[in-house]
Amino acid sequence: MTKLVSYRRHRFPPEIIAHAVWLYFRCPLSLRLVEELLLERGIVVSYETVRRWALKFGPEYARRLKRKRPRRRDIWHLDEVVITIAGQRHWLWRAVDQDGYVLDEIVQTRHDTKAAKRLLKRLLKKQGCAPKRLITDKLGSYAAARRQIMPRVEHRSHKGLNNRAENSHLPLRKRERAMQGFRSPGGLQRFTSVFSAVRNLFVPPRSRRSALATHLHRLQAVAAWKSAAGVAA
Repeated sequence: MTKLVSYRRHRFPPEIIAHAVWLYFRCPLSLRLVEELLLERGIVVSYETVRRWALKFGPEYARRLKRKRPRRRDIWHLDEVVITIAGQRHWLWRAVDQDGYVLDEIVQTRHDTKAAKRLLKRLLKKQGCAPKRLITDKLGSYAAARRQIMPRVEHRSHKGLNNRAENSHLPLRKRERAMQGFRSPGGLQRFTSVFSAVRNLFVPPRSRRSALATHLHRLQAVAAWKSAAGVAA
């Protein structure tokens, strides 16, 4: 049985803490804007407190959210994006499937075959099986890493085919601007791990859906979030 989230020694009710963390990771809001939205509801809490809640409870909630089950027919789209932190360039390597679901992401200082291999190894460990196909841009490191880690998997290298992975960076870019950048590689890794878990939960699959189906999907996502946070649905 999964142990419940502990809110001991926190003077605010779990519902308020969970809602504040949800606002921060789900919406393109800074900590100060989350503070302002809570104040509008009569909840007086500082942005620094919201930051501490996000650091403490965000990863805990993310671990409890249901993960998508991997399938051998899945297609993995891999891409990397450069993020400057304190004047130094880092790369966020990301993998998404054919539905745009974020499978994994890792912050690295390298932009070479060694970094690509590390991403592939993490993916195989987490997913438990290899994909049907890999799709990447023209970066040669992907081909070299694929030959060493999963040589039997089909690999298509074409920039035009990889829009799904490239588009997956856009929500994080918006958050980066709202937050005025990230302060450390570790902070970026922690934030994006929770951010992607929440986004995976709330964004409907990439298929034609009616407005009603989308509405129902989001209601189910809210219920799953509250269950992960251990608050009443």
